Amino acid sequence: MNEVISFINNKIKLVSEERIVVAVSGGPDSMCLLHLVMNIFPHDRIVCAHVNHNIRKESDSEAIFLEKFCKKNNIIFEYMKIKEYSNDNFHNDARKKRYDFFNKLLKKYNSKYLLTAHHADDLMETIIMRMIRGSSLSGYKGFTKETNTNNIIILRPLITVTKDEILKYCDKNGIEYVTDKSNLSDKYTRNRIRNKMLPILKEENINLHEKFIKFSNDLEEVYDYLSSIVDKKMRMLYKNKILNIELFKKENILIQKEIINKILQKIYKEDISLVDNKNVEDIFKLINSNKSNSVINLPNSIIVRKEYNNIIVEKNNVKETYKYKLDEKIILPNNKIIEIVNSIQNNSNNVCLLNSKEIFFPLYIRTKEDGDYIELLNTNGKQKVKDIFIDKKVPLDDRKTWPLLVDSNDTVLWIPGLKKSKYDKSKTKNYDIIIWYH
Repeated sequence: MNEVISFINNKIKLVSEERIVVAVSGGPDSMCLLHLVMNIFPHDRIVCAHVNHNIRKESDSEAIFLEKFCKKNNIIFEYMKIKEYSNDNFHNDARKKRYDFFNKLLKKYNSKYLLTAHHADDLMETIIMRMIRGSSLSGYKGFTKETNTNNIIILRPLITVTKDEILKYCDKNGIEYVTDKSNLSDKYTRNRIRNKMLPILKEENINLHEKFIKFSNDLEEVYDYLSSIVDKKMRMLYKNKILNIELFKKENILIQKEIINKILQKIYKEDISLVDNKNVEDIFKLINSNKSNSVINLPNSIIVRKEYNNIIVEKNNVKETYKYKLDEKIILPNNKIIEIVNSIQNNSNNVCLLNSKEIFFPLYIRTKEDGDYIELLNTNGKQKVKDIFIDKKVPLDDRKTWPLLVDSNDTVLWIPGLKKSKYDKSKTKNYDIIIWYH
């Protein structure tokens, strides 16, 4: 850990009554980091920032454990419990709330240093996960040892240290910590990479983390060089939030990709992880299409508009009504997805099975209109869509934007997530279209 201690000492120079904020979950990684910081700085200059994500029954007791530890060691303890999550992307929402909390503490204690316990295994998991899901050149390098934005310095001193080294350090120094049992579950992609993939890769090379760190550093150097060129290009091609297609097409494809990624980064900021390779491909298809005017939807109610020779990426402020032609996949303003798939296991209200001979094409996804009704499955009756919203206790605001699947005759075929029509088929009947709402 000498390298870690040296890094912290070189990077952090406390002045006056300045303090440092350490993000601490109570697990071995963050308790190791906290212990190292305690051996370097006066304890009363350390702020332990703990977030209770409120998704495990042990979370409250872990917060109590950490508070007692801080009180015993004269460390400032700051705590936040997340009451609820505002969207369907739990990890993204949790991260936003977590860093909002950290930023408030930095202002409260007049500090510019935030330390997190990301380590070498975390870096490997992040890089592998982004390779699997797809990312940008910047994304593939994972995270860096230091991030400096808006006069806030985020340091990750343990980035060169493996999980095994952290556990050995905790054991050697008698450091108490809590264990998050959910990390043992293979429910999440990151856990499967951590528990199954990394152990196999480490058998090939015990110093695998060093290779990943070098990969990350090399990629960062390439990205920094490319970024400096792209920044100059963007000043010519992207003005007043409008991208000039004619000039854009003259650039090398690598420059084009990075320009699009930078525009998306400006729009999404911390939510950039919501954007995947398919979204970027859709933007390029839009740019290269023969249509003079067209629109595509991205996550978080972002739209990309093509207006003759211009591309405009902006927030979709017109969310009350919409109508989209369903070809393959639609990302709705509320970030839900409706797509045509080849197969699916369940047949819940989130799935619609149709026989193409019984409906009229093209199909559309639109919001409710006055007088809309649906002919119900397994009955000879029909019901007004507005009454279904009432019966299902759909909030008023959600009723305005809830999607309906209709055919070209404007027949309501499905209310995704709520109600099936008589056109929906069971898995034992004849169907050749599968539509999934998720």
